[in-house]
Amino acid sequence: MTPFELLATVLSLTAIFSWINHRWLRLPPTIGLMALALSGSLLLLGLERANIVDLARLTALVHAVDFDTTLLNGMLGALLFAGSLHVDVAELRAQWMLVGLMSTLGVLLSTLIVGVGSWWITSFVGIPVPFAWCLVFGALISPTDPIAVGAILKSVGVPKRLEVAITGESLFNDGVGVVVFLVLLGVASGSARVDIGHVAQLFAVDAVGGCLYGAALGWLTNRMLAKVDAYEVEILLTLALTTGGYALSNRLHVSGPLAMVVAGLMVGNHGRAYALSAQSRARLDEFWELVDAFLNATLFVLMGVEVIVIQFSGASLGAGLLAIPLVLFARVSASGVPLALLPEARRSHPGALPILTWAGLRGGISVALALSLPASNHRTTLITMTYVVVCFSILVQGVSVGAVVKRVLSKAAAASAPSTPSAFTP
Repeated sequence: MTPFELLATVLSLTAIFSWINHRWLRLPPTIGLMALALSGSLLLLGLERANIVDLARLTALVHAVDFDTTLLNGMLGALLFAGSLHVDVAELRAQWMLVGLMSTLGVLLSTLIVGVGSWWITSFVGIPVPFAWCLVFGALISPTDPIAVGAILKSVGVPKRLEVAITGESLFNDGVGVVVFLVLLGVASGSARVDIGHVAQLFAVDAVGGCLYGAALGWLTNRMLAKVDAYEVEILLTLALTTGGYALSNRLHVSGPLAMVVAGLMVGNHGRAYALSAQSRARLDEFWELVDAFLNATLFVLMGVEVIVIQFSGASLGAGLLAIPLVLFARVSASGVPLALLPEARRSHPGALPILTWAGLRGGISVALALSLPASNHRTTLITMTYVVVCFSILVQGVSVGAVVKRVLSKAAAASAPSTPSAFTP
């Protein structure tokens, strides 16, 4: 199959599933598309088990997509840029301590909790995974996915300040999560040793370097945008930023995701205010909203189809199901500790902990990191566990997060309302 035929197949599936979801299911687009693709994949797997169909050609097609490379080095830059384009920097700056703690301390704490818990779980179900590899699983499943979080938050009534905190955390915890993942992967595979100096250097080069590189890209793009007033050229400049800029970040060995987040914040705030005309702002917003919707739809269809090539077993499925409450507990800890350290943030966000916990979705980035694991005796188990947790996160948490938010906010409002004194009876 040629690259064009592969692209045509993926786009056709995305369009058909989008139509079915919009016509009948009426679910949020990302959830509906993943549910349809996953249901179709499971149906085909069942038919293959019954010797009714042969999935050899379809399996080869799914393998040809190379999901981890497609997401991490293809779609991710544009999705993160689009997601950060409408984040208010002033609001984000006002909550930088909460966002910073959840993006760093929260990820590290969650990695440790999930690592210890999954080590016990895999031993309990009879497929023991070494502790170092369990920590790798903890690192890849701990960061919340900015793509999944952004797509879901648009459709629920989260208060603006809390929405900014959740979005900001999900945009920035990628850098920390990937660095922790790479360090632990090196230890688990025997290609690296634990060295605080090496870890600090890797973090400085990857995360800090990525932020500085993104700031430079954003500054340069804003300067160029200010010199023209032609929306076609301005859109091309932002496309060059997300493609050429992301590709160059890989060559420079800095964090491309963080670079795109910072560049998106700069273009979306300073560039929107000072470098773009009203017509250009409207056209740029419309273009990137379309790109965001299109890439999100394609990504979640691919996640649903990817199940065809995952080699599930009863024990690994059991481990994945047991990992769901473990990951939720880790999320409670990763959100609760920063809130406990910041009383002002806790007071300004009533009901924040359950909302932060349930809205902390895992998505394509966790799946991509799991699929990038090198060949080992534990790779299939870790991929299966990741996929089960991600499916629960998108299909269960994603569907119910709106109801959870409304319930929590109504309880918080009732608790903070002054009580009405009873009438005085003489």
